[in-house]
Amino acid sequence: MAKKTTREAKASEGGRTGKAGKPGKAGKPGKAQKTGKPEKAGKKARRGTGDAGDLDDLRGSLRLPTDGSPVDLAAHGTRDTPGAPGGKQVGLADSARMASDLAELQERLWAAATAGDRRRVLLVLQGMDTSGKGGTVKHVIGGLNPVGSRVRAFKPPTEEERAHDFLWRVRRALPEPGEIGIFDRSHYEDVLVARVRHLARPAEVGSRYGLINDFERELAEDGVTVVKCFLHLSRKEQKRRLLRRLDRPDKHWKFDPSDIEDRALWPAYQEAYEQALQHCGTARAPWYLVPADRRWYRNWAVARLLLEHLRDLDPRYPEPGYDVAECRERLLKET
Repeated sequence: MAKKTTREAKASEGGRTGKAGKPGKAGKPGKAQKTGKPEKAGKKARRGTGDAGDLDDLRGSLRLPTDGSPVDLAAHGTRDTPGAPGGKQVGLADSARMASDLAELQERLWAAATAGDRRRVLLVLQGMDTSGKGGTVKHVIGGLNPVGSRVRAFKPPTEEERAHDFLWRVRRALPEPGEIGIFDRSHYEDVLVARVRHLARPAEVGSRYGLINDFERELAEDGVTVVKCFLHLSRKEQKRRLLRRLDRPDKHWKFDPSDIEDRALWPAYQEAYEQALQHCGTARAPWYLVPADRRWYRNWAVARLLLEHLRDLDPRYPEPGYDVAECRERLLKET
């Protein structure tokens, strides 16, 4: 587990909080070469080619700049489908094909840890309410072995958590070697909700960007591959999804009247996200902007990103520390 920096330990952490995330069920897990900015909004959804078996790199299409340049969310379409293998049905079929690859790579990562490999993966999901964080967990991670994965949905901090710095509870939820960890909301709540709701002084919020960058650098140095996905949802689509929750009794538990209040703060939240995406996008932990109005594409893209990162890690089954042939012969000789 990464140690605290002096900078982090000295920072004031008063007034931090985060909005409760809707816990999702467990859901599935990808490779890199080029870099580039996400495609801008267009009248028609952009589609690419490729499937789970090819080596096309989706990261280059979805990765946001890491040079600290401003991010304009309005310039990125929420219904675009960059890199997708085709339309909805093709995308769903490709997602199903990816499931076995993700499961195998997860098993290899878990197996490698038994021989001392400290590498692990942390998938961070951030986005506005109804952007599909829980749904992504369910559909993308659900096919993994629960033994080698852990999901944490961050809610408003408890009294105990408020007594520590804002990264304390995050450190306690990090994946162990060989695991794939998934954060449904994360440490970024403390530069999003805290900023919009004025729960911390502007200077304090500003200092947290640097603390987060230090923290994520330490994670990378300790063998953690951080995959940060911003699920980019439109205000119109959010309204449609909130109404659907109210129209279906089995979805009432997912609705909170405060969701309506937060819609009035939409511009402020968009600005807060733009600041976080700008100041906390680094070469070791870049942000990937995933258009989220189309659920099938959101799930496909996150699964593909995870698959590409796991392929790059290329975990291997450890060599046995015993004589395989001798053990087999002993078993065959049993009466």
